[in-house]
Amino acid sequence: MPESDVRGTANAPASAIAYVGLGANLGNRRRTIDSAIDALATLPASTVLRTSGLYRSKSIGAEGPDYLNAVVEMRTALAPLALLQELQAIEAAHGRERSVPNAPRTLDLDLLLFGDLELALTTLAVPHPRLHERAFVLHPLAELAPDLVVPRRGRVTDLLPTVADQRIDRL
Repeated sequence: MPESDVRGTANAPASAIAYVGLGANLGNRRRTIDSAIDALATLPASTVLRTSGLYRSKSIGAEGPDYLNAVVEMRTALAPLALLQELQAIEAAHGRERSVPNAPRTLDLDLLLFGDLELALTTLAVPHPRLHERAFVLHPLAELAPDLVVPRRGRVTDLLPTVADQRIDRL
């Protein structure tokens, strides 16, 4: 992978704990989030371990209805790019269109963390490059794993004060 920069364990583990962010701000948002969680639970070589509660947040970078957000913790034996392909297939099955950046969407699935892996490809960056800047990611992530350390950023709960100005409501 000449375009990549990969850090983490030298040998890929048999499985890893991955965190996936879910968001929806079009259609029946709650039903979409529930359906996406069900779809994540059916992924090959993967198990959903825990799901955060739902949060409502304002759209960032564009106008549009409020988002419903959650985070799922899962164990997966899929490689990061294979997991990304599965996430994009779930988005497509829920009517996701990729028209312009930050456009309102029926479903957005982001691979936030994948074990301790640090990966920089043109198609995937792990940890998610803006994870530490978004209350709608940090709050549900802190609910699941408050002591989790985001590589090069710090502990999730220590990052929360940096997004205190962003409105977010736990439902």
